[in-house]
Amino acid sequence: MRVAPKASADAVGGIAATAAGAAIKVRVRAPAEKGSANAAVVAAIACWLDVAKSNVAVAAGARSRLKRIRVTGRPAHLQAVLVARLAEPGIS
Repeated sequence: MRVAPKASADAVGGIAATAAGAAIKVRVRAPAEKGSANAAVVAAIACWLDVAKSNVAVAAGARSRLKRIRVTGRPAHLQAVLVARLAEPGIS
């Protein structure tokens, strides 16, 4: 995930080119202070994937704009939702 803190609105969408490869863009209103942006990223991703916030965690990059997110749950459901979300207009 490529995170943009202090955005005008919370949103997930678009693909960003990074040195590590393609990343999904996540914009959050929260500032990058005291874990506020990380909590907002978890909430935004949970909503985007239709899972509970307790199923989403920042696995790596807690202090970076590039983050690796861990999502737990039913694999078939997660795969179907992720494929559908990535097929939405504006994601490419």
